[in-house]
Amino acid sequence: MPTPRISASSYSNTAPLVWSFLYGSNRGKYELIMDNAPARSAELLSQKRVDAALVPVIAYQLIEDLRLIPKVCVGAREQVKSVCLVTKGEDLRDVKSVSLDISSKTSVALTKIIFREFLGFEPVWKDSKPKLEKMLSESDCALLIGDPALTITNYELQTANYIVRKFDLAELWKSFTGFGFVFAMWMANAEKVEIAKKIDFAHARDEGLQHLDEIIANYESEISLSREEFNTYLSENISYSIDDSMQKGLELYFELAYKNKLIKTTKPLQFIELM
Repeated sequence: MPTPRISASSYSNTAPLVWSFLYGSNRGKYELIMDNAPARSAELLSQKRVDAALVPVIAYQLIEDLRLIPKVCVGAREQVKSVCLVTKGEDLRDVKSVSLDISSKTSVALTKIIFREFLGFEPVWKDSKPKLEKMLSESDCALLIGDPALTITNYELQTANYIVRKFDLAELWKSFTGFGFVFAMWMANAEKVEIAKKIDFAHARDEGLQHLDEIIANYESEISLSREEFNTYLSENISYSIDDSMQKGLELYFELAYKNKLIKTTKPLQFIELM
């Protein structure tokens, strides 16, 4: 029988979910494909080149016949820290254009929902690579995702020509809806459900969370946060389990994405029944 294949992004916030497959009790049992952008894992899943993948949640509505693997996610109950809108000092209500980091379609759609539904207007959108200085030279505001966003650690930072303001997307979502937010989940194609059932993603998560010191050490040269700040991010800002508020937030997110024509259809959440 072929070795099951799974995929995830290499962002630091996925590290607790994949540590077990790289270094722990699941090492060697599965083939793990890691790519820098979450959108790449969604592409592998849509092409059926992997048996399960950790992908932005909007992929569930964009790819046919997907099933959600329960209990495990990358989400936030209050603040996420690593998905943010950044301006050159302006309030979001004064923004006229936004450069979008297209690494995650979930966060792009969330940004559009926040402007259209909650702020009541639509700026000009521009797709961009996640280079903050260039993004802000082209637009009033930038959407940054993952580790590039995490290193902007304060709401006001002095740069060469202006003071940067950072707006946390999970915090904005919470303030407007009262719900937590789910950014990514493990998913499998319907025909791969039996394979996915045999992989204990919840146990892998728990094992990863027991090894945060090693995970932090692995990223020490890449992310300019103190060990304490990084530990707080992984253990408090990011939620790796879905609570009721986060699931309701996910359902509302899909409803609003459909209302705003960001997805063509909306289907109810279908979770794999684990063994």
